This record gives sequence, C-alpha cells and structure tokens, in this order.
Amino acid sequence: MSLITIAQMTDAVAILDFGSQYSQLIARRVREAQVYCELFPWDTPAQRVLALKPRGFILSGGPNSVYAPGAPYLPEYVLASGLPVLGICYGMQLLAQALGGRVAPSSHREYGRTEIALTAAPIWPPALGSTQTLSVWMSHGDRIELLPDGFIPIARSAGSPVAAMMHIQRPLYALQFHPEVQHTQHGAAILAQFVYHICNCRPSWTPENIIEQSIAQIRAQVADRTVICGLSGGVDSSVAAALVHRAVGDQLTCVFVNTGLLRKGEPEQVVATFRREQGAKLIAVDATETFLEALQGVVDPEEKRRRIGERFVRVFERVLAEQIKPANGSGRPLLCQGTLYPDVIESRGPERQAAAKIKTHHNVGGLPSQMEFELLEPLRYLFKDEVRTIGLRLGLPETLIWRHPFPGPGLAVRILGEVTWDRLERLRLADAILQEELEHAGLLRATAQAFAVLLPVRTVGVTGDERAYGEVVAIRAVTTEDFMTADWARLPSDLLARLSSRITNEVPGINRVVYDITTKPPATIEWE
Repeated sequence: MSLITIAQMTDAVAILDFGSQYSQLIARRVREAQVYCELFPWDTPAQRVLALKPRGFILSGGPNSVYAPGAPYLPEYVLASGLPVLGICYGMQLLAQALGGRVAPSSHREYGRTEIALTAAPIWPPALGSTQTLSVWMSHGDRIELLPDGFIPIARSAGSPVAAMMHIQRPLYALQFHPEVQHTQHGAAILAQFVYHICNCRPSWTPENIIEQSIAQIRAQVADRTVICGLSGGVDSSVAAALVHRAVGDQLTCVFVNTGLLRKGEPEQVVATFRREQGAKLIAVDATETFLEALQGVVDPEEKRRRIGERFVRVFERVLAEQIKPANGSGRPLLCQGTLYPDVIESRGPERQAAAKIKTHHNVGGLPSQMEFELLEPLRYLFKDEVRTIGLRLGLPETLIWRHPFPGPGLAVRILGEVTWDRLERLRLADAILQEELEHAGLLRATAQAFAVLLPVRTVGVTGDERAYGEVVAIRAVTTEDFMTADWARLPSDLLARLSSRITNEVPGINRVVYDITTKPPATIEWE
C-alpha cells in the first residue's frame, strides 16, 4: 500500500536523493514539521514523483562532483514545474550548474562545523532574529565560483563565497551546508521555513490525520477480503494490527508464530499481552522445528532471511487453509506486515531500485515470489517515532510501544554463523541477563536498542584453573531517534563489568564478552 494516495489529501514535498548519507534525515526533519514528504532516487520517472502532487522539491547532497562524467544531473521537470526548490550541498551545485553557473574544485575544502555570515533572505526563519552568523555543518570539496543569472549570495564562509544563494524572482534557494543534521544551528527551523512559508504547506501530517487516512486506505484495499497479520509482539506489527483491526474488525486474524528464534520467555509473554490488550482474534503456532530445519547448515545472513521469510509465508498459508474461515470476499487474502520506511530504504524495496541495498529485511526482499497473499503494509512509509506516536493514539500500552525493536528473523541474525538449538539457548540466556541488568540500572528507556550477539569464533580462557575454549558474546547498545543513524550507548563501566561477570559465569560455553562501540554508519545496528 503506497501512501502517495494518502499524501494527495495533504500538502507534500518531494525529496530527490542524490546519494547523500544524510538524505533520510531531510525526510525526518520535514516530517517533524508535520509536512508529508517522500524520498525518491534522483532518476525516478517524473510521473511517479509528480503523482505526489508536491508543493516543492528538496535536492539532497551527494558524493559526486556535478562536473564529473556520468554524475547525477537535475531532472528537467523540477525547474519546469515552477515549484519552489531547495538545493542542499550537491543539490545547490546542481541548481547552479543547470542554470548557467560554474562549479569547480575548492582550494579550501570544508568538513564539519563551519561559521557562516548571513544576509537577509526569506529562507532564514524568524527564530534567527538579528543573528548575523550561524554555526553549520559542511561537507564539500567543490564550490560555486560563478552565480547563475538572477541569483544573489545570502551567506558566505571562509571557504565558500557562496555558502547559500537565492533567486531574486523565482522561489529557488540553495544551501552549501546541511540543515538536516543536528550540528547545524536552527537547521530544522530553516527546513520548516522552506516548507511552510515558501512551499506554503500546511502542517497536516499529524497522528490523527495519519490514522484517519490510513484506515480509509486499508478499507479500500481490503474490501471484503480476509486479512492475516503476522504478529511478532513488537511495536511495528502491533500498531499495524491495531490499525487494521480498527479498519476492518473481524476480517483480521492475527497469527503469532513461535519460530524457536525468540528471546527467553517471549512466546508466552506475547500471547498473554496481546490477548489482554487487543480484541482481535489470535492464533498461536509453534513452528520451531520447521524453522530450525530450514536454517540447518546456513551461515549467509541473506540466505537466513530468505529461508525465514519463505517459511513464515508457508506457515501463514497453512493456517489460512486449516484454521481460518475465509471472509465473503472472492479476492486473494491479505498478509499484513509491520514494514517501516527504514526497512524499505535499507532493503532497496521495489520503489527504491536505484538505491544501494544495505541488507534484505525478511518482510521486504525476503518473501517468496510465489505466495497466496497480497501484502498489506499500512506503516510502509512511516518512521519508527511516527509509528510509536500512532500506537499511543490508538491506546496501546507504553510498555509495548517502547519495547526495544527485535528483528523479524529473530535470534537467527544475532547468531553469526550456523544456527543450532544449543547456540540459540546460549544466546537467549546471555540476552536475558543483558535485559535484566539494563532494567535494574534504569537504562532500558535510555537505550533505543540493546541486545547480545553470538560470534562465530572461539577464544582461549581459564575456568577452574583449566583451559577453556569458548564462544564470544558481543553486547550492542545504541541511542537513536530514527534508527537511520545511531550512536553507541555510553553504558557505565560497572554495568559492563557486571554483564561480563554474569554472562561468563552463568552461560555455559561463553568465556569472553566484548562491547560494540561502532556508530551507524558505518555499521548497521544489527550485526547481520
């Protein structure tokens, strides 16, 4: 289900992605201003982008030089539309080049925090007041040496005589710096100024509107057909189920599959919580042997996801055939999933084929090509924080809404190497110790995601004065707002010491614990 139809009922902005590591942050900041936006690869066909009926365009940064052979170029329809345009970094240089300016390598490259001097312009928000300088985040090696006709500079820095520019008659603006990153002062306000006062968008992308319009879209897609929701117990599938249940009631049946790849005590907890909190029908299935059989001998993470995705669908098909009375509709049944926008971006979903694939999420690129179901994905174009807000508006409990994310393939992608029952039990116990200690320290909510990973290596240790040859557990804990970027959590050293002591003493076969201090990027949050 695409939200383009929903967005046509609201004001929207189209963001063209030229490959910047910050592109998703632009979308986040615009959504935070309660304006709907969608991120498109720069070479997306014009008709698809214009189907959004955008009120303006934002051109992202990118790693290329605009004058390099084969570099991404500015699509003609952007300027031909007559709509407002905001170019950021590479987007600014594209705008300059397309309109007759000159871009060249700079002898003074700028990376990181930079001070710029401002002159008056409509793009600067009132929050700046009489401010004449601004601390911003730069990341560029090229600069504009000749302004296109009709443009004037509205900011400068030591390395960029044109750190920002605007057209004197048309609604065309460009910034050499990145307003979307937190390091830029008033960056979110600058983007809000563009979408509100230059694109004339209304702040209509609110939780209430999202719920109302999503329900209308769900009803239109479902009609009188049967819906199965793959319920994991996490926030994404729970919010998706709540939305669909509100839209179509008893046409929805939730199916919880115990894959054998879940955390300690999770199958029982999920079933009890769901039956207590939600009124939808629930069928619980124990398919442990089915999934372990599929994973036997598999070490490649993409193959793990593919096999798990395929088995999920086959279990749902069996449940549909054996336990669910179909609705009166004659069309294909639907499979509801809690797919989010970051899943689509990282998996290079069908609408993002020009983007780089980071990894396949089992519910995006890991599903079999042949299946009985049509997909229903009411959260497909939402970020995690938007989903949580919607869940709270739908009345779901905070304990569920703020539960740490857990991947659909479960512990299979937190066990590096082959998945066996012994290794699953080992990791389950280590992870339970981590969760218990974080809760005891009051740090569960302070970390956005925390988990243990079982590594495919063995190291020498000493147990009871004897040589031990055991496996290694890595602890991963991060802080993040949107899960598109993340920083490692600065857990107290005494907590890390307790974790190491308990895991090596209480988990048979583990003799070493390490702590992952890598940010995203360059790493992803999960290890596989």
